[in-house]
Amino acid sequence: MEEQIKAKLDELRGGLQADGGDCELVKIDGKVVYLRLVGHCGSCPFAMMTLKQGIEIALQEIDPEITVERVED
Repeated sequence: MEEQIKAKLDELRGGLQADGGDCELVKIDGKVVYLRLVGHCGSCPFAMMTLKQGIEIALQEIDPEITVERVED
């Protein structure tokens, strides 16, 4: 499942990078994916919406039980 998650994140990266941001995979613990938003995404007021309504939903195509948590510096 880890490789599938990494591949899906790579697919999503283009949209984040187009807005001047990106995401970094910190770790996967069971079905919880920990991500760090960087660049413009890290300070965007819509960061949680990006994580929960964008990235998390996309990752749930792999497994509906996946959740995404934000890691901040």
